[in-house]
Amino acid sequence: MIINFNNLKDEVLRENITNIFSIALKQTKTKDNISVNITVVSQNEIRRLNNEFRGVDKVTDVLSFPLFEKDEIKGEEMLDNFITSDIGDIVICKVRAKQQAQEYGHSLLREFCFLALHGLLHLLGYDHIEKQDEEVMFPLQKQILQKAGLINEL
Repeated sequence: MIINFNNLKDEVLRENITNIFSIALKQTKTKDNISVNITVVSQNEIRRLNNEFRGVDKVTDVLSFPLFEKDEIKGEEMLDNFITSDIGDIVICKVRAKQQAQEYGHSLLREFCFLALHGLLHLLGYDHIEKQDEEVMFPLQKQILQKAGLINEL
């Protein structure tokens, strides 16, 4: 697995994201020959991207830009055809991550890891638009966060 960190210099954060991605790949039975780009941006930049690509003119916490359709990435044959396959980009808003960490009463480390994981699961074809998809994705997120030791039980 290759993770290209753009604008994210904190080594502890990078190590934790790498760990949570490794757990996620095992939990989703995804081969580890993937490459992902993670970029941390300002509120203005994520708002611009959200508006440009989703038609939503507001700041958000994380955006995912998959390079494959949902069914393509889930198929083993797609990952078998490449030594390393770039599956897409994850963009995280630093200010929103800080705000949400405070709002939810947990560390910035935990919030960044959650947002990166959420983005990765979208790149792997998981979604939460429909209720039945949410019922798969959200428990999976929680399970991975627990395995990584980053969950806050309420």
